[in-house]
Amino acid sequence: MLLDVRQSVPPADPPSLSGKRFVVGITGASGASYAIRLLDQLLITGHEIHLVITDFGKRLLKDELDVHPPVFESLCPHLEADSHAEYYRSLLTIYPNKDVGAIIATGSFLHDGMVILPCSSTSMGAIATGSGSNLLTRAAAVTLKERRRLIVCHRETPLNLVDIENMRTLTLAGAIIAPTNPGLYLRPQSVNDLVDFIVGKALDLLGVKHKLDTRWGR
Repeated sequence: MLLDVRQSVPPADPPSLSGKRFVVGITGASGASYAIRLLDQLLITGHEIHLVITDFGKRLLKDELDVHPPVFESLCPHLEADSHAEYYRSLLTIYPNKDVGAIIATGSFLHDGMVILPCSSTSMGAIATGSGSNLLTRAAAVTLKERRRLIVCHRETPLNLVDIENMRTLTLAGAIIAPTNPGLYLRPQSVNDLVDFIVGKALDLLGVKHKLDTRWGR
């Protein structure tokens, strides 16, 4: 049975624009529910999202959540049905991963941070070696170059030495490595609780206020 994390109830009135702008990347590592929940939380809190999805990321969304094609209507169906759908739609821009000349690939594009969730070992390795062969890795490289926050939510396990060295390289370059390892101290009652733990951590690292119940001693 497919996990559905797209059932959040949006606020009665759309929130005002926060002025924050984030780049979000989705790759082919398992964890489509993390990505969908992150988009949901950023949109309902009024943040501007610039989204890029790799080819394997698109396959991931289809295989794990039947999200196809990856457009606003399929990524956020409950927001599409909301009376403020046009408002939420205006906050989301989706770029083709092959378009390495897109605006998010330049340092002139100001943003408040980039998060890749989930991030595969392949994409992590490409970023660590400075490869800019697609838009996601190029946007990540520019984020590092401009000393902006880059959060890499690696999901694969176990790790080999190449993965560990790539994590070390990215950490030294200024990235934050945030593996998708959910904590159990909040006594999760469902898979959705585990998803929220990871998404809440990513939001915290981005500096985004949220109402997910994910912190110890909250």
